[in-house]
Amino acid sequence: MSSTTSTRTRILQVAARLVGDSPDGDISTRAVCEAAQVGAPALYRRFGDKEGLLSAVVDHGFEQYLATKREREASADPVEDLRRGWDSHVEFAVRNPNLYRLMNSPAMRTPPAAALESHRILTRDLERAAAQGRIRVAPELAAQMVMSANVGVALMLVARPATFDDPGLSRRVRDAVHASILTPDPGAGAQEEAEVPSAAARLSALLRRAQGPGLSTAEAALMKEWLDRVANTAPEG
Repeated sequence: MSSTTSTRTRILQVAARLVGDSPDGDISTRAVCEAAQVGAPALYRRFGDKEGLLSAVVDHGFEQYLATKREREASADPVEDLRRGWDSHVEFAVRNPNLYRLMNSPAMRTPPAAALESHRILTRDLERAAAQGRIRVAPELAAQMVMSANVGVALMLVARPATFDDPGLSRRVRDAVHASILTPDPGAGAQEEAEVPSAAARLSALLRRAQGPGLSTAEAALMKEWLDRVANTAPEG
């Protein structure tokens, strides 16, 4: 291991520990430098500024969580994978409250790479569900709905535990959000008003996998736009 890599790793480990121990999750670069026994130039040369350091801390801390998601083999049931993904997201937040608040802080002008990868993994599972005709809207919109609700619940649990103290809250919100984007189980009797949007979402997902025969790139993009528009149109009434 080079001295540069060793110094960078030491700074990250120290910063992550200070974030975890801080009452509000905030740290100073001066405290990090003192604890890591490095000068300020060494820190700024490797991370640019405090925001760059904090973004690296988030990615460093979130790496273990994402590693489990990367290694997880997709099951035959993408809906069950979506449930497990929601639950593991909340569990990580509760175990690492300061890190999680930092990851979703408005002060972080650039989204950490970990957040972007987590969103891609969620979208992938939703695309699998769409290919099976299991979602009512396009995967991209469904991912935005699920992620915003998942992050919202997790943030409330770590930021206001005294108010949001119902142990079943996360599951209830998860099931409510999933019910709004997922079609009923095949054996439960699908509702007629969901058939057309669900079919459009499925066709759009399949189109992503393989461009239809005889369609140019522009035509395939236009077809996807039309299908997503139909899939994302809420039924009247």
